[in-house]
Amino acid sequence: MLVSFESLPDTARVWIYQANRSLNTQEVEEVKSNLEYFLKDWTAHGSTLKAGYEIKYNRFITIALDQSIHGASGCSIDASVHFIQKLEKQYNIDLLDKMNVSYKQGEYIAYKSLTDFKKMAKQKAVSKNTIVFNNLVTNKLEYTNHWEVPASESWHNRFLK
Repeated sequence: MLVSFESLPDTARVWIYQANRSLNTQEVEEVKSNLEYFLKDWTAHGSTLKAGYEIKYNRFITIALDQSIHGASGCSIDASVHFIQKLEKQYNIDLLDKMNVSYKQGEYIAYKSLTDFKKMAKQKAVSKNTIVFNNLVTNKLEYTNHWEVPASESWHNRFLK
């Protein structure tokens, strides 16, 4: 069952998929339609899942699931991964590569490999104040408060020492 992202509780589980490039306006609209179609019928063991989504900066797809009614099962998670893989092929983007880092450079969202980010940290090209996206957050409350944070407040901090 598709619901608005805002209506989901703070305890809702989140999955964040970062694209290796920005989506254009038409692609964003198409991805929204695809997400709505998928989430409307997303189930776990035949039970409807109450889920929502948002797309931020034309680059991040966040899916949230209210697990207080029905939690995600292995099969439902597999279905969501297959859905994301389909988006990757359809739009020629990477969404599942977790070995990359996104961060802000002014209003621009930069996307670098973890190796390049480490090098930039050593060269002081990024600092503890650089705004990074912590895609390891697990629920909506963390996502709202600790997803877009200075590197010093994220796992990225380990590279800045």
